[in-house]
Amino acid sequence: MKAFVTGATGFLGINLIRKLHQLGWQISAIRRPDSDCEDLKDIPIEWHLGQITDPQDVDLAVSKSNADVVFHLAGDTNLWFANNERQHLVNVTGTENVIDAVLNNKVSRLIHTSSISAFGFHDEVIDEASPSTAMNSGVNYLRTKFLGEQMVKHAVAQQGLDAVILNPCAIMGPYDKHNWAQLFHLVKHNQLPGIPKSEGSYCHVEAVVDAHITAVTKGRTGHNYILAGVDHSFLEVVNKIAKLLDRPLYRKEITTSLLKLVAAVSNAWSFLTRKEPNMTPEKAKMVTSRVVAKSDKAVKELGYQNTIPLETMLADCHRWLESQKRI
Repeated sequence: MKAFVTGATGFLGINLIRKLHQLGWQISAIRRPDSDCEDLKDIPIEWHLGQITDPQDVDLAVSKSNADVVFHLAGDTNLWFANNERQHLVNVTGTENVIDAVLNNKVSRLIHTSSISAFGFHDEVIDEASPSTAMNSGVNYLRTKFLGEQMVKHAVAQQGLDAVILNPCAIMGPYDKHNWAQLFHLVKHNQLPGIPKSEGSYCHVEAVVDAHITAVTKGRTGHNYILAGVDHSFLEVVNKIAKLLDRPLYRKEITTSLLKLVAAVSNAWSFLTRKEPNMTPEKAKMVTSRVVAKSDKAVKELGYQNTIPLETMLADCHRWLESQKRI
């Protein structure tokens, strides 16, 4: 089998490519000229230089790949309004470019990596039948992930696209250099100002990767599959990291109103500095929201593993970060 991958040098992309290589797939991918490929240097990949936002770059790369399946993982997870235009180009226009390339080159199947964020914020547990509130969320990342999904679904209904949509929750595991790596660093150096009161579903990157590969043969066209996992408060996550690092445990959660006030002040200051603040209003909304979901459908149809303990995920993160001397 031949795979074409977007977002290949990101956290999920690296893990997916390494697993595809283990399984004997031929792999090609698109990347920017300045992308860091160090973690994939031992994998034979047919690289195509280009931008996901350039339709000609994407079409030419997919055409040359002769792929059986396109895995569209590329995404902009920015949480600051100043980068909204760039984020729309990547998450919406980029997805449109991938869809067009898949259709133009008659690729058998598209696996579209969306996010639980495409469903927006909900007080109740999210499943595939939950209506999306993303467009009213006030967070551009949520809106653009929803709009990207809608483009895929429209192409399925109107253009005969064969696509499966996956919605991972909070992914943990090795090769994460940003999200959880940053949290490990903050805990190690006691730099967390407070713990937001929130709850989420956490999933292991290996299980998410396996679901992507299984979706190639078992996913139903046009269907969403939520990839959730174990549910924990953010305080529990932070304190499990603190135990791994032999640091003092955190006892108190910061109030939502105080965190949003800090974000508002930081955001106002950013108009003068032109620099992204550590806490933006968008980040404040994300980290104080309850995002809990269930993955019964993915478990039943894709054999998805949703019971990997949080301790295992964090231990794998920690082990890799130490091996790379990142903490």
